[in-house]
Amino acid sequence: MKTYTNVKDLGDLNLAIKEALEVKKNRYAYKHLGENKTCLMVFFNSSLRTRLSTQKAAMNLGMNTMVLDVNQGAWKLETERGVIMDGDKSEHLLEAVPVMGQFCDIIGVRSFARFENKAFDYEETILNQFIKYSGKPVFSMESGTVHPLQAFADLITIEEYKKKERPKVVLSWAPHPRALPQAVPNSFADFMNEANVDFVITHPEGYELAEQFARNAKIEYNQDKAFEGADFIYAKNWSAYQDPNYGKILSQDMSWTVDSKKMALTNNAFFMHCLPVRRNMIVTDDVIESPTSLVIPEAGNREISAQVVIKRMLEAL
Repeated sequence: MKTYTNVKDLGDLNLAIKEALEVKKNRYAYKHLGENKTCLMVFFNSSLRTRLSTQKAAMNLGMNTMVLDVNQGAWKLETERGVIMDGDKSEHLLEAVPVMGQFCDIIGVRSFARFENKAFDYEETILNQFIKYSGKPVFSMESGTVHPLQAFADLITIEEYKKKERPKVVLSWAPHPRALPQAVPNSFADFMNEANVDFVITHPEGYELAEQFARNAKIEYNQDKAFEGADFIYAKNWSAYQDPNYGKILSQDMSWTVDSKKMALTNNAFFMHCLPVRRNMIVTDDVIESPTSLVIPEAGNREISAQVVIKRMLEAL
């Protein structure tokens, strides 16, 4: 594996899940793979679970780890070509990236959508510069449009907790005070469309995801109807994708908050969220604290999803 940005990079999903569950049973079985090798994690944006879980995964594999916080511990980086660099950015990414590649064997990159230019975000400009110019295997730790480590962890969690072979999984939009990227819902949809699940996306009109991610999912604008008989509820906010409202908040309708009344419509569904979560906006206290809330084991599986990805990259070196 040279890059990891989407579900197709994993190949056979059943084999990937099997590998993940094997890794989880013995996290140090492949420690020899990373001996004398270094994983560089580059963060353009803040992180808690991604930073801790990915660093732990690399360490489980015997790797040295380096973390670079671009906006706090490095020169400010220019990302656009043709810019006269007479402002506050001292170095261009086109020089910085190959230099980073000199000091490591694998690179993870985290860079959120800016909502300044839809093409810039959806062309994955920053992530692709790392892929093109670093000379090293690169994996996304969340980028402008995707968060495949999170989605893989979500799939592992569903596999562990499902009560029937083909569960009904619902991705539900929920309100939030800020405009959030589509990366998490995009990748969740990307994975669920390839998994053995009955997949439904529910959101207010105007919040349709890009077709390349929504694909074959059933779209339901009535949240109550979508929740009926569901086995897993995945709540997440995202801003509008469609032009001319890209990156904008179109609704803060609190009736979309996931509460116990809505969960009562389900088949005693498990609740999922990638965290961090805005309590009593995305989900009420009683739901996230209920016995069917999976947010903590789901977060724990971030270590496993990252470890499988890094393991495969090490095996391909």
